[in-house]
Amino acid sequence: MFRANMRVYVLLLFVFFLPARSISVVAADLSQPAIEPLVAKKPSLPAGPPLHEVIDRLIQRQTADYEKLASPLSDDAEFLRRLYLDLTGRIPSIEQTRTFLNDQRPDKRVVLVDQLLNSSEYARFVSQRLDVMLMQRMNKKYIDVGAWEEYLRSSVAENKPLDQLVREILAADGSDKAHQAEARFYLARSGEVDELTRDISRIFLGADLTCAQCHDHPEVADWKQDHYYGISAFLVRSFVFTDKKKKQTIFAEKAEGEVKFESVFEVRDKTSKGPETTLPTVFEGKKIPEPAFKKGEEYKVKPAKDVRPIPKYSRRAQLGDAITRENRRFARTMANRLWAMLLGRGIVHPLDADHSDNPPSHPELLEVLTDQLLTHDYDLKWYLREIVLSETYQRSSANELFQDKAAKDLSDAQFTHALLKPLNPEQYAWAVMEATGLAEVHRNSLNKKLSEATLRKNLLGYERQFVSLFGGVPGETVKEFEATADQILYLSNDQRIQVILLARTGNLADRLMKIPVDQSAQLAEELYLSVLTRQPLQAETEEVTGLLSGKTGKDRAEIITDLVWALLMSSEFRFNH
Repeated sequence: MFRANMRVYVLLLFVFFLPARSISVVAADLSQPAIEPLVAKKPSLPAGPPLHEVIDRLIQRQTADYEKLASPLSDDAEFLRRLYLDLTGRIPSIEQTRTFLNDQRPDKRVVLVDQLLNSSEYARFVSQRLDVMLMQRMNKKYIDVGAWEEYLRSSVAENKPLDQLVREILAADGSDKAHQAEARFYLARSGEVDELTRDISRIFLGADLTCAQCHDHPEVADWKQDHYYGISAFLVRSFVFTDKKKKQTIFAEKAEGEVKFESVFEVRDKTSKGPETTLPTVFEGKKIPEPAFKKGEEYKVKPAKDVRPIPKYSRRAQLGDAITRENRRFARTMANRLWAMLLGRGIVHPLDADHSDNPPSHPELLEVLTDQLLTHDYDLKWYLREIVLSETYQRSSANELFQDKAAKDLSDAQFTHALLKPLNPEQYAWAVMEATGLAEVHRNSLNKKLSEATLRKNLLGYERQFVSLFGGVPGETVKEFEATADQILYLSNDQRIQVILLARTGNLADRLMKIPVDQSAQLAEELYLSVLTRQPLQAETEEVTGLLSGKTGKDRAEIITDLVWALLMSSEFRFNH
């Protein structure tokens, strides 16, 4: 009866007791000009305070009485859990939690930040975030997904500049076996020009130009039809080619082909002058001319049956530079996307709606972040470090002034408090495995063979199960958190979850069972530190003590298992605070 009642109760909490979605409306500054594709030259900035201090100053400047309205800095437990989840994709082990909470050094947060940024877990997790940004969990097609993931992981591990990474991806065609993985961005989309145009503009330029394909965007005055086709012109000559002899699929290219477009509105109103065309260009950037060749001399390898053509001049080869070097929008978009990855929302939000009718919440800050990312040569690790060292990132998610009307009217866009973020599938999987002690059991079993890679290989099945259930539809961006029936049934009934709750040498339930019966307060502490990365409240300790009072043997084991399960199902565990 206890198990049934507790699980019904917790399931209701899981589905309904979620943080209310805050609705923020930022008034449009109609006088602000359209976002211009200025050349992304490295700014020469004078020496000054570190970026994390500048972030705090510019955030505070934007909101009157910010210091009075803002949440206090998070306590050590909240910061510890948030940082581990954001930089490594898991919660800390109980040993790591106790060590940090007992550390009295004034700079312990900085020390921890640097420790995690230099860990192999950081490289793995941040590469997964980049993978989702670039590929939206698309299914395998042509390119081995494992090779692509390793390419991203090794790139993050060596701290490859973000613009270089993107240029490599946009230049890849899959012909070089040593660099086939990079071509997944194109080949997973089957080389479909419209899909690639949409995703390139959305991911790298902060502009969802989908509705500008048939006419100027009907809702965004900044986005024109020729913007869409300027990007499409880089890709229009490209196509998927399969070399049957080598059994290799390549994103090949022809030497001829032009985009042609006209507005459906002009066609309808009979005002069209006929189809237009354009040379490759990124927004209002320079149009890229191409060399002229005598007829019949356009190719290094001429087209023929079952032969991959190779033109002397490649339009697509110009795309990487046009995106990353000739256009400030790329730096601005990456600065905004990485900010959102850590803070829960963009300075421009939604992330693919960067236009003058949707101005940034903090315009000066976004310009500084863009300049700094350029100045530091797209140093990903440096940029993330500066954000997490800011007080803005380290604020608590609680706001003790929530009863005051002024605080009630605060929007998420003001960054006065940490936003509640649902754990992504990888975070959720590894948080569950860490909390229950499953990860520790496997660490112990690997012994001298233990590494980040071997541990992940052992537990990859659990990670993939969570991704399958919580990752959304492949190829589509997950925009809102919503618990589904399949997710709830998996968490409440699936044997793969149930079995890791049971006592097994070295896991959480085993540790709890070994705590003496008369030490319920110690048990409550072990439970809450392991699962929620914090000390239990007095009321929570009393509740655990009451539930276990007089229980021994099988009854005690069952209650302990249900207590672990109940905390795993709580909204506090499901969200990053």
